[in-house]
Amino acid sequence: MSVQNYVKGGWLTGRGETLALTSAVTGEPLGACSSAGLDFEGVRNYAVKTGGPALRALTFHDRAHILKSLALYLSERKDGLYDLSYHTGATLRDSQIDIDGGIGTLFAYSSKGRREMPDATLMIDGDVEPLSKDGSFAGQHIFTSLEGAAYQINAFNFPCWGMLEKFAAAFLAGAPTIAKPAPQTCYLAEAMVRLIAESGLLPEGALQLICGKPDGLLDFVGSQDVVAFTGSAQTARLVRTKENIVRNATRFIAEQDSLNCSILGRDAAPGAPVFDAFIREIVREMTAKAGQKCTAIRRILVPAETADAVADAVAARLEAVTVGDPRHEAVRMGALVSLDQRASVRASVRDLLEEANLVFGDAHNVEVIGADAEAGAFMSPVLMRVRDPGASRRVHEIEAFGPVSSIIAYNDENEAIALAKRGGGSLAGSVFTNDVDIAKHLVLGAAAYHGRLLAVDESTAKSSTGHGSPLPQLVHGGPGRAGGGEELGGVRGVTHYMQRTAIQGSPSLLSRVTGAYVTGAARRKSPEHLFTKYFEELAVGDSIETAARAITLDDIERFAAFTGDRFYAHMDEEAAKANPFFDGRVAHGYLVLSFAAGLFVEPAPGPVLANYGLDNLRFAKPTNPGDAISVTLTVKRKTPRNADYGEVRWDVSVVNQDGDAVASYDLLTMNALRK
Repeated sequence: MSVQNYVKGGWLTGRGETLALTSAVTGEPLGACSSAGLDFEGVRNYAVKTGGPALRALTFHDRAHILKSLALYLSERKDGLYDLSYHTGATLRDSQIDIDGGIGTLFAYSSKGRREMPDATLMIDGDVEPLSKDGSFAGQHIFTSLEGAAYQINAFNFPCWGMLEKFAAAFLAGAPTIAKPAPQTCYLAEAMVRLIAESGLLPEGALQLICGKPDGLLDFVGSQDVVAFTGSAQTARLVRTKENIVRNATRFIAEQDSLNCSILGRDAAPGAPVFDAFIREIVREMTAKAGQKCTAIRRILVPAETADAVADAVAARLEAVTVGDPRHEAVRMGALVSLDQRASVRASVRDLLEEANLVFGDAHNVEVIGADAEAGAFMSPVLMRVRDPGASRRVHEIEAFGPVSSIIAYNDENEAIALAKRGGGSLAGSVFTNDVDIAKHLVLGAAAYHGRLLAVDESTAKSSTGHGSPLPQLVHGGPGRAGGGEELGGVRGVTHYMQRTAIQGSPSLLSRVTGAYVTGAARRKSPEHLFTKYFEELAVGDSIETAARAITLDDIERFAAFTGDRFYAHMDEEAAKANPFFDGRVAHGYLVLSFAAGLFVEPAPGPVLANYGLDNLRFAKPTNPGDAISVTLTVKRKTPRNADYGEVRWDVSVVNQDGDAVASYDLLTMNALRK
């Protein structure tokens, strides 16, 4: 096969030096790839001048709908990708993690975009900040799309998922992507991009693919670009310190080497369900993708008194792991990605054995099913046990990126935390214990050195997604050695490709810029009741003011009798006066809300379909018997949900007869669209 580059809307073959591609399973040649001769400045210009404007013209919801359509399209056509994936050494389960996991991330970000982001091209960040006493001057943070390109440089282990998880966030943010997969498995990334290109769903220039050497690719990045890197710490340093990246302060997100650990609690005795769950997770993380996962468990931290039992239990389960051609139904672990990678892992094992004893496996010999053990990049799982945990150094410095892990004994929780920290910063860690106090101690003690921590007890052992499974909803990244970056994390991942800007001005200006009503901004008084208007007929700033309603002592007592809420401040005059907040009996807060609703609700059937909640409720001043309340109801924000209805967020301001604020909140309703 000749792996091509997808640039400037077409497929091109590099002209010049090529890189040979081989099957990890058989060693047979698969073809070659090259990026030689490509116009990398033109590639960036195409992304910035064609892809960027097209994406930024779409709202977050528009982009989210495209992601969903793309995910559905790929789901129906993914079967051919599995055949290619076998050549990477992946079993069917490994391929599902990569291929289905990548498509699932598109689905997840589509849902996040539609549910958590506005149907707009900018996103509000946080609350309005008052900057003057009279409310005439305020500030608001907003996120807008950067006007550069999102460069992604990916590792060999997840050619589909690694590309799609970065693409999903960048696309939703409005940033065109230039993807650079690792050469060893670029043929699978290319196949995925071919499907994407054939779908015709993406705006022109939204995604380009570079296969081959990256020389010159980053020479033209600027201050509006983002570089998202996954790979070794050594390569990350080279990329991070490129002259133009430093000069332009180009955003750089790195996910790199990580010596992740899993900690077994001292309460978890052999034979206990949580102990068994720990053993299963160790073996799964050692053998999934042949241990070639940035989140795999490299260090197994166990109580000294349990270390022998852990070693025996892990070894027993590894004994049942069959290695060979991943197409063979009896095989549970496939090959490493290449012979070079196997040689690298073997060298790391040799160095680690300077401080450890071999418990299971042989880095140089393995029984293989259905393939040639030497022609393919096969290797046995290798389990070691560190001889002197206190003096050990290599186990906290060397990452054998393969089916390799080491047992390290600890004497108490503080020592376990100290050992976990010696990894220098990790993507993921896990704790297996039924004791919530032990779990709390370990989690809080190690949190500063981890991007994600999983706590497993008997109640979560079956439902847990596992130590090594990054999720679109949660941050994927880690401090220190792990790179200091963050990916995924829901909308957090999207904002990496956006600029946060503080806008200062009048409430009317802020409202106009953000598309959301800001307290103090000009309102348009509606001659018609707003609840009689369909979703598309409402405009931000539309408002009505209600008549006033007096609240009597009899109202308070009847409300107390009806609800059972007889809190003393509502029922006992003397006790209420003794309260520093009141000067006598006061109305229930929920009575005020109920009477307020009675003032602004239109009872007849109409476009308002449902009230499904309220946010940001505050009671500003007590309401005393004899006070009269009135309401100002204003359209604050509108968010389409589907072809039938949309969400309306209303600003509700309740005042008394003196104009003093009594209560304020956001009311959420679902309003029909006119058909």
